[in-house]
Amino acid sequence: MGDLSGKTLFITGASRGIGLAIALRAARDGANIAIVAKSAVANPKLPGTIHTAAAAIEAAGGRALALQVDIREEEQVRAAAAQAAGHFGGIDIVVNNASAIWLAGTVETPMKRFDLMHQVNTRGTFLVTQSCLPYLKQAANPHVLMLSPPPNLDPKWFAPHTAYTIAKYGMSLCVLGMSAEFAALGIAVNALWPRTVIATAAIAMIDGVRAEHCRTPEIVADAAHAVLTRSSRGFTGHFAIDEDVLREDGVVDFDRYAVQPGMPLLPDLFLG
Repeated sequence: MGDLSGKTLFITGASRGIGLAIALRAARDGANIAIVAKSAVANPKLPGTIHTAAAAIEAAGGRALALQVDIREEEQVRAAAAQAAGHFGGIDIVVNNASAIWLAGTVETPMKRFDLMHQVNTRGTFLVTQSCLPYLKQAANPHVLMLSPPPNLDPKWFAPHTAYTIAKYGMSLCVLGMSAEFAALGIAVNALWPRTVIATAAIAMIDGVRAEHCRTPEIVADAAHAVLTRSSRGFTGHFAIDEDVLREDGVVDFDRYAVQPGMPLLPDLFLG
């Protein structure tokens, strides 16, 4: 397996959770991380800011650039991409991790929530990728990674939360289109999704889910690292599952990723 030493990663939603875990794993290789997120001031309800993330990344061995960005705002995103490329000398990898969630039925979904999810998930993913594309074209092994599920048209994944499913699948449809569109450029576009629910702030949105039945974000970070170190021309257009990726790389001990080893694990949404 290769490493990400000297690579520049542009990661949305990197101030906490899975995005931060991916950043820290890359930082241990000596990577450069552009932390792209809204949280610049501490919030008692949500841990982490772009500044605490930057400190953690540098402590782990990487270089960090904290960028306060609302990915719904086109000019902010384009300016952040240019700033990251100028600061680090390019962009090698884009991780579209930022996502909004609202698990409710049609009647219980206010339009402001519908709009937020579509603006962040689908539109934000499209905008961030588009804005970074000029720099990815110059990279040696360019990758775009979406944290989104394999498309599954079983109605059971739509009925309880149609608005969220449509918005999340929008990220996955970007993988389908962009992987084919950018193949001739040698830019890999893949998706990664966890086999089990991951213990992040988002689990508060899922009724009946407790952290002890989850895995930690580190499993997704290790799987992302495995994907992002592969040849961009040899691995694109895939909807990868974290556990499967790691098994392919020889990992057999998954207890270390469990919040509480020995407890039954909850499968994530959209799988099975």
